[in-house]
Amino acid sequence: MILNATRGKPLPVYGDGSNVRDWLYVTDHCTGIRAALERGRPGETYNIGGRSEKTNLEVVRTLCAILDELHPASPVTPHASLITFVKDRPGHDWRYAIDCTKIEDELGWRPKETFGTGIRKTVRWYLEQREWVEG
Repeated sequence: MILNATRGKPLPVYGDGSNVRDWLYVTDHCTGIRAALERGRPGETYNIGGRSEKTNLEVVRTLCAILDELHPASPVTPHASLITFVKDRPGHDWRYAIDCTKIEDELGWRPKETFGTGIRKTVRWYLEQREWVEG
């Protein structure tokens, strides 16, 4: 979505964008894995979640708002004008949710980033790593 938006390409959103996902910043995911490896009980399963459920449309609109602020030189602004609703996939799950109570209670792990701080860091990373991204 970030790359499409900065290139002025459509931002396809399935259906009406109401499908829900739990969002977690990549570094928090890595620290959750590390916590499970270092402190978890062998053979146990630990769900790593962000406790940050958002609709797909909320996520895309958030990306667009951040790009409007951080990358106003894009070919098309406001970036939200690029949102395009496309036919949903058959059998597409409406909600992916994680119960991360076990990793929180047993291992003391919790995400450090909120959805807002994590998504902003992600957009900034893509904008600052253009050469790598383009490669």
